[in-house]
Amino acid sequence: MEFDELDGRSGLGVFDPIENARFELYTPDPVELEPATTEKFYFPVDVAVGFHARAVEIPKLVSTVVRNHDGEMLADATASTVQTFGAGTYLIELQSTPMKLYVLVDGPLEVHPGETSVTVEFGARRRALVGARSFHERPIGTVTVTDDVEDAMAAISLFGSALKTTSCERSFPTLRGHPPRVERGDSFDVSGDIDEPGTGVEIVVPPDREHVYRIASLAYYLGARLVAGSEPRIVADDFEYSLDGPGGFEKTVNRVLKQVFFLDCLTRTEGFYPVDLHEREQVEPEVDLDFERLYGQPLTEQLPRYLSVPFEVLEPHVLDWHLTTDIVPVAEHVPALPYFANELSLLRTPTDPEPKSVEPTLEAIDEFTRAAVAAGDFTRSASGDSTRSATGNFTRSTSGDWNSDDEMFQVDPADTIEHAWVGDGYPVNANKVTLDALHREADRTPPDESAIDVHVVCNDPRMAEENAVSEFYGLRDFVNYDVSIHNETTVTELADLLEAPADFLHYVGHVDEKGFNCSDGYLDAESLDSVGVEAFLLNACRSYDQGRTLVRKGSRGGVVTLAEVIHSAATQVGCALARLLNSGFTLRSALSIARKETMVPIEYVTIGHGGLALCDNDNGIPMSYRISKNENKHSLTPYAYPSPSYSLGSMSKSRLGNAETHYLASGALRPVQLTKQEIISFVETDEDIVPVQIGDELYWGNDLSALL
Repeated sequence: MEFDELDGRSGLGVFDPIENARFELYTPDPVELEPATTEKFYFPVDVAVGFHARAVEIPKLVSTVVRNHDGEMLADATASTVQTFGAGTYLIELQSTPMKLYVLVDGPLEVHPGETSVTVEFGARRRALVGARSFHERPIGTVTVTDDVEDAMAAISLFGSALKTTSCERSFPTLRGHPPRVERGDSFDVSGDIDEPGTGVEIVVPPDREHVYRIASLAYYLGARLVAGSEPRIVADDFEYSLDGPGGFEKTVNRVLKQVFFLDCLTRTEGFYPVDLHEREQVEPEVDLDFERLYGQPLTEQLPRYLSVPFEVLEPHVLDWHLTTDIVPVAEHVPALPYFANELSLLRTPTDPEPKSVEPTLEAIDEFTRAAVAAGDFTRSASGDSTRSATGNFTRSTSGDWNSDDEMFQVDPADTIEHAWVGDGYPVNANKVTLDALHREADRTPPDESAIDVHVVCNDPRMAEENAVSEFYGLRDFVNYDVSIHNETTVTELADLLEAPADFLHYVGHVDEKGFNCSDGYLDAESLDSVGVEAFLLNACRSYDQGRTLVRKGSRGGVVTLAEVIHSAATQVGCALARLLNSGFTLRSALSIARKETMVPIEYVTIGHGGLALCDNDNGIPMSYRISKNENKHSLTPYAYPSPSYSLGSMSKSRLGNAETHYLASGALRPVQLTKQEIISFVETDEDIVPVQIGDELYWGNDLSALL
């Protein structure tokens, strides 16, 4: 982290070289910065500076929380009225900034919210400290490994170097940095500020890729060193815990990760954020754990207590995990491990699959397609030939031979919100991740505060109704969109749109083996020099090949189709995706919800980095709701979907029911019983138009009054 005095305006700038992000604070008069100790800050910071000023202006109306010196929250200072604080030492926490920022200053002081900023006035020239901590959402440093599995073990042993703390607070996403990049080379090498965190925890595993890859997320979270051995186990001082439990190694490892992380989230309520957490209220009477005493203990003492609790006791309360990743255990895929460890993904290594069929069967898709065309609908293939197979040139694999990148596979379902796949072939209902997309995500420069550029391209006049998505992308009060519509583009025009920088391209039209169908011919993505569009939806038949090429040539990720799609169903999916992306859902989570709009959901998959989001949700973590209708009161179940800004370990504050409650925000939250009018009032006051599921149907919050 770096600080500098502003040139041309009074104040100071904060620069994060890891994230290539910058933020500024303004003062009435020029400041002289001087290094300061970080020890005075209640929350961890990487570096601090001191200066003298009469006031500090915080631009962009970021959420501003005033705390006392011991971290206790006193007020949310982003209210519409001036707030006054008397004598004392105050810690002002800035939220929704590109790095974590705190201002430490003695009172008295006044907080003045304005139309575009918040100003903290000290009343006199006074010394203030500013502390900053990088969110560290991209790798710092690189570990180069050979194709020896021992090198992979040594690299994973260094993943914990990115943790900001080894206390239970590392369950907060802002206190977990991104593990270092892993690259393949001729010899083992470590470059950058990378050191083992020294937690005293070791994980013993057999030195083969099937075991080593599965352990990456747990090793990262525990800051553990990997040690070769025949009996997989955790070792912490005199404590040992077998990882070859019921269900085998893979299930045991993922269960331990969920258990330790969950109990850390409960224990941390004794520290920085002493909230009344719903999950702790449910668990505490059922376990023999002294959370107050556990809070101050080192990890080597916490682990024996955590793992002494039978998982069956915790299981009804453990948060729904967000992501499972299947990664084929070959040397080529070792560079993917730090990215999925960073997401704390549950990891599986498919090696010898049982023959599986795609459900619904590909023949059923063909039958559905032909029936829809016979009823007057049409497909989005360039030929429009409804007699051809809807699945095109895909090999229908039942042998479990995953060595072709043109095969469609039915992988084992995952009991998580999202599912990713690293390997050849196209997984049904999972995100096909490519290493190119992962590296590009890590190297990406965060955007400035300019508008989100969205291009809507419709190359068939019969599909013009999907141009309505342009309205959905712009339905935000505090997000600036620049949405343009392009009808019947030429090859050159579409190439220009794809090569120029933009945030999203929503393509509506036809795609076949020759490429995108344009008004004057076909554009094959292979002909592009590079791709500047960061993400995309190719809402056309069998668009997977063109989408794969867009990712390889520069895009971060997108949504593609594996088969022919019926126009009416494709329009529903396209509109649903636009609404969801506009509300802060990731590509993966948006597609998991939008699939409910079509009878044959396996046609759509994400490719590249499925965890990207176009924007943040106005209310924090993106939410959907499921309603079960009864005569007098209806059951409303909120579902939280982790996103880049609100990843695993974030909390959600719900005002549903009789009291304000804090939850761990991932998956299903506690259902509440509400009247029809209470549900309508709650959903319609949401800044975003939220998705609502009633039975098997997907609706939107602004439609509910006519449905309940």
